[in-house]
Amino acid sequence: MGIVEIIKKKRDGGVLSEAEIHEWIGKMVKGEVPDYQSSALLMAIFLKGMDREETKILNMEMLHSGDVVAPGTFGDFVVDKHSTGGVGDKTTLVIGAIVAACGVKVAKMSGRGLGHTGGTLDKMESIPGVRCDLSTDEFAEKIKTLGIAIAGQTGSFAPADKILYALRDVTGTVESLPLIASSIMSKKLACGADGILLDVKYGSGAFMKTPEDALELARVMVKLGEDCGRIMGAMITNMDVPLGANVGNLLEVFEAMDVLEGRGPKDLTEECKELAEGMLILAGKDPKEAKAQVEEALSSGKAYELFGRLITEQAGRVGELEELRTYFKEHGIFENGYRIEVCAPASGVIRRMDTEKVGLTSSFLGAGREKLTDTIDPEAGIHFRKKTGEAVREGEVLAELFTSSRPENLEKASEMLLSAMEIGAGEAFENPGTYATILPNSGKV
Repeated sequence: MGIVEIIKKKRDGGVLSEAEIHEWIGKMVKGEVPDYQSSALLMAIFLKGMDREETKILNMEMLHSGDVVAPGTFGDFVVDKHSTGGVGDKTTLVIGAIVAACGVKVAKMSGRGLGHTGGTLDKMESIPGVRCDLSTDEFAEKIKTLGIAIAGQTGSFAPADKILYALRDVTGTVESLPLIASSIMSKKLACGADGILLDVKYGSGAFMKTPEDALELARVMVKLGEDCGRIMGAMITNMDVPLGANVGNLLEVFEAMDVLEGRGPKDLTEECKELAEGMLILAGKDPKEAKAQVEEALSSGKAYELFGRLITEQAGRVGELEELRTYFKEHGIFENGYRIEVCAPASGVIRRMDTEKVGLTSSFLGAGREKLTDTIDPEAGIHFRKKTGEAVREGEVLAELFTSSRPENLEKASEMLLSAMEIGAGEAFENPGTYATILPNSGKV
């Protein structure tokens, strides 16, 4: 069957066979399928969906379109964690250090931020000197010796996804469960981790807007991983409000360090602990043992010390990072930066926040990018004084905006942030945390 016939079959609601999906992906990677035909098929999938078997086949074809690192390559049991994307989500920097300090190896292949979501690589590379362009051998060696490495995913992994991701982004087909699931899992399964924990976000700052939809996506991805012999887990977490108080690359690094020192915001700290415990459970720890080990790694300073070693191992200058952090904490601004305060226009309670718009505001200041070739300002971002659920007084500072590259955008960014926040009458309330957990031997579903 030719590509046109495959498009028509899916357009009409048909179920694609293994041979048909193999033909599409194989020819596409070879450059034998024009983008307009793949785009048409993506739209047909977006509108008509895929059943579990089709999704499984698509994932496997994308996985094997490039290099695959076999489980066991790094020696001991290795875990990885993947977030479906959020605003203020710096959990990888925290939980990687915690889990490695607990003696479980962490192999983290990460991506860059695009649109309203932040990227772990951008946060890492905001640290002076840090490099994440590790070769496969360097990556493996650092995992074996230090117990953790954070690197960019090479183009040799799942090249089919690189093509499809770019097309989905410009054809309005991003929010499709089978396409999201196969995109994420084809890359994660290619990187050699034995256990994979998925942090699936829901809410205004996430692809999945409801917790129920996020849970369904998590179940599909967990099954895809289990079908490939991986130990899988997932947590469904809230992205209706930014995670922690800071949004922006260097600001988020500072906040990750605060958590590792036991001084971080409650919501971020609790989520990091839960995710770290989940990764330890995937490695075979009893839930009570996992909880105790996480607490000990934090209280003893082992996790913070390991974070410093990770930075040093990847060519970062820890002393320079500490100097930047100290200056910022003492002066409330970066040395050559600009700042503006955003004040409450009325008294009341912050009833809700458009988290996607918060992320776009941060990007507008220079913290993010619209396309992957855009330059990042590591010092740009937002520090929240107040978040959803908190009472505010008219004129009270809600947030501070920072930039070192786009001072002309500060006033407009202030307006953008205010438009993302709804202040009204009512009582203060606490934001929901983890909605659901899927973990082996944990008693949770």
